[in-house]
Amino acid sequence: MRIEPGPQVHPADHARDDSGDPDATTPDATTPDAPGAAATAGAGAEAGTPTEAEPAADHGSDGGSGPPPDGPSDGEADPDPDPAPKRRRRGRALLFSGLALVLVVAVGITLALPAVSNRLGLPWAPNLPKGDEPEPIAVTRQLQAVEGQGAAPTAGGVQQALAGPASSGALGTLSGTVVDAASGETLWAQGENKAVTPASATKILTAAAALLELGPDKRLSTEAYEVGPAGDSTAVIVKAGGDVTLSSLPEGEESLYRGAAHLDELAQQIEKATDGGVRAIALDQSVFTPDKTGKGWASEDAPSTYAAPLAPVMLDGGRKDPLDDTSERFGDPAHRMVEQLAGEFAAAEVDPELVKDSRVAGLDEAEPIAEVKSAPMERLVQQMLQLSDNTLAEAIQHQVAISTGNEPSFEGGAKATLDVLREHGFDVSGVKLHDGSGLSVDNRITPKLLSEIIAVAAAPEGGGNADARTSTLRPLLAGLPVAGGTGTLAERYTDGTQAQGRGWVRAKTGTISSTGTNALTGQVVTAGGRVLAFSLITSKAGNTEAARSALDDIAATLRECGCR
Repeated sequence: MRIEPGPQVHPADHARDDSGDPDATTPDATTPDAPGAAATAGAGAEAGTPTEAEPAADHGSDGGSGPPPDGPSDGEADPDPDPAPKRRRRGRALLFSGLALVLVVAVGITLALPAVSNRLGLPWAPNLPKGDEPEPIAVTRQLQAVEGQGAAPTAGGVQQALAGPASSGALGTLSGTVVDAASGETLWAQGENKAVTPASATKILTAAAALLELGPDKRLSTEAYEVGPAGDSTAVIVKAGGDVTLSSLPEGEESLYRGAAHLDELAQQIEKATDGGVRAIALDQSVFTPDKTGKGWASEDAPSTYAAPLAPVMLDGGRKDPLDDTSERFGDPAHRMVEQLAGEFAAAEVDPELVKDSRVAGLDEAEPIAEVKSAPMERLVQQMLQLSDNTLAEAIQHQVAISTGNEPSFEGGAKATLDVLREHGFDVSGVKLHDGSGLSVDNRITPKLLSEIIAVAAAPEGGGNADARTSTLRPLLAGLPVAGGTGTLAERYTDGTQAQGRGWVRAKTGTISSTGTNALTGQVVTAGGRVLAFSLITSKAGNTEAARSALDDIAATLRECGCR
C-alpha cells in the first residue's frame, strides 16, 4: 500500500495536509482597564442628559384636561377642577422623563464601551487609527529573488550541523545532498549517487523536462470538428489534446486548476457553429496510447483519491468534486466528459462509432469549429507540484514524449524526460523512470540529480552556477510547497526546531509507505541569506510520520545554520 504525496489520501494511513491561516482577530478592548473607557463613558452620559425634557413633557400632558378654550357653555356651572388627576398626569410625565433620561444615559454608556465604539468606528474608539489610512501595498505572487547573497557556508560547517539530525534512527537509510545554489558546490552528501525510489519527488524531473522542452507558454488544446451534416443536424468529434484540467464549472468559477478552460465555453462555440443542430458527439483520444496506468503502479492507484486512469482529456483531473483535491476520481473520466458535453445539446447522443468513420481520416487537415486551451505550461507545472497531482504529471510527461518524437505512453514519456535532461547537461546516470508522477515503485533517481535541478533553478542571476537553463527552470520553484504555509507542507514546521524553517523552506514531498520512502527536495534560505538546494530521501523508514519529522529537522537546521 502506498501513500502518495501530498494532500492526496491513499487507502493507507496517510492523512491529508490542509493549509490555512487563522483569521486575524481584533484585540479585546472590553476590559475595564481599556484606555479611555471611564472617561468616554462619563462624557457620553453627561452629554446625553435632557435638561429641557421635563417641562416639555408636562406641557404636553395637559392637552384636553382643562376647560374648553371658549369657557363653559351657557347654563352650566364651571366644573370644579380636580387636582388629583393632574398630579397623576404630572407624575406619569416625570416617570416618562426619568425613563428617557435612563435610556439616554444607557445608550451613552453603551456607545462609550471600547468594544462597541471600536466596532462602529466612533471618534472616541480606542482602536481608531490615529493617523492617515496607509497606502495599499502592491502584492505579487511571483517568486522574488533573495536580495544579495550572504556568506557561503562551508562544507565542514554544514557537515557538523547535520551530524545529529541526519543520523536519526527514524530516517531508516538516508540518501541526500546539500548544494550551494550560488556556486554549485556540494556542501554535504550521503549516498548522493545511489539511485533510490523517489516517490513524488519524480515530479521534479517531469517539471524540469516540460519547461526545458515545451517552454513556459505551451497550452494544451481541446478541439471540435464537424464531420458530416444529416438534414438539419450534424455530428461533432472532439479531438482530445491532452488537457486533463478542463473545468466542469460554469464560466467565471474557478476549479482547483486556476485559469483552466471550461467545458461550457467549448459547448457555446459548438452551439454557435452548428446553430445548435448537434445530433451526435464522439471523442477522439488517439493523441495518447490506450494504456491507463504505469509499470509499478498498485492496482488500487487508479481510480483513487490521488489518481485517475489516464486519458488525454477529462474534467477537473477526473475528480468527482472539482473543488476538493482529495476527491475520489472517476474510473472513465474521458467518457464522463463527452457525456456531459452531449448533455449540453438536447438532441445529441454519444456515438463512439463516429471516430471509426472514414470521414475522420482528414480530421488533422480540417479546421476546428471550436477550440479551448489550457493554462500555460508554466502554471500547469506549478499546479502539478503544489497539488502533487499525479494525473496532471502523467499528462504533462506525455506531452514531452510527443514533442520529442517518442511514443505518447508512460514508458515513452519516461524516456523522453531523461533524454531532455541529458541533452541539457544533467547527469542522469543510474536513473530509471516508468512514469512522471512517482507512483511507480520501480522508479529510481539519485539525490544528486534532484538537488542539481533545484540548484540550477535557484541560482542567483550572475552567480557562478547560473546559466541558460536557470531562467527556464525558475518557474519550477514557485510550485514548491512552502513550509507551514501551502500544499503538502502546510501543516508541517509548526513547533520546536522545525518552526525555524517555517516560510523559509520550499520543497516537494513524497511518500510510499510500503517501501519506507519519504522524500523532501527543494531549497532553503539560510539566516545569512544564502540559498541552499537539497534533496533528502529515506529508504526502509519504519514510521512515516517520524521519518517526515526527521527530514523537516534537517531542513530547518539548514535555515539557522551559519555553518562557517
